[in-house]
Amino acid sequence: MEGVIFYWSCWAFWIYLTFILEKQNPYRVKLAAIVLIALILSNFQFKIGEFEVQASGLFILGISYLFLSQEKRGAIIYYFICSFIVSIAYVTFHLFEIFDPIWIIFKKEWMMGIGLWYLAILLQQTLKGRLIIIFAGAMQGEILFAYILNKFQFPYLIGAFSSLDVCSITAMLLVGWSALENAGSILQNHFHFFEKGKQKSS
Repeated sequence: MEGVIFYWSCWAFWIYLTFILEKQNPYRVKLAAIVLIALILSNFQFKIGEFEVQASGLFILGISYLFLSQEKRGAIIYYFICSFIVSIAYVTFHLFEIFDPIWIIFKKEWMMGIGLWYLAILLQQTLKGRLIIIFAGAMQGEILFAYILNKFQFPYLIGAFSSLDVCSITAMLLVGWSALENAGSILQNHFHFFEKGKQKSS
């Protein structure tokens, strides 16, 4: 069922932000509000010209641009280049799925999620940067793919649940990878603390 991964991941993240994350974190309330609004807007669709758009997809794209606008000018240019690369990869996958679907060896959302996850790791060093280019790139890819299909009179919903599932899978993989990247320093500090305690006791 499309949208299940999106709903589960959003609710899990919202619960973490609301009840588990320390209240002093400056991003806590903002991120919780963003997740909640994205969940609410997922039930609304509207039309822009010839294109059908799901409100949550457009909201995610807008939030990505908002975070982008807070970066320095040079960083913004690089972010846009990275998001454009993600968009091209996103559209290319969909086009290959149409013209040669036999190479889809397992569920396409997971294939796309893993591919975009690897691409984000190559293009960006920070979790924030990776998430921004994935969300912006995927939604830009949705618009570009809808434009291509519209040339052939094929209807397509921009920001549909399948695309939100892809974004959710990629985000979860990136968060997990970031936790693994930082696990070394956390464990090092943890063991260093115990070593200090042993030295003091001796």
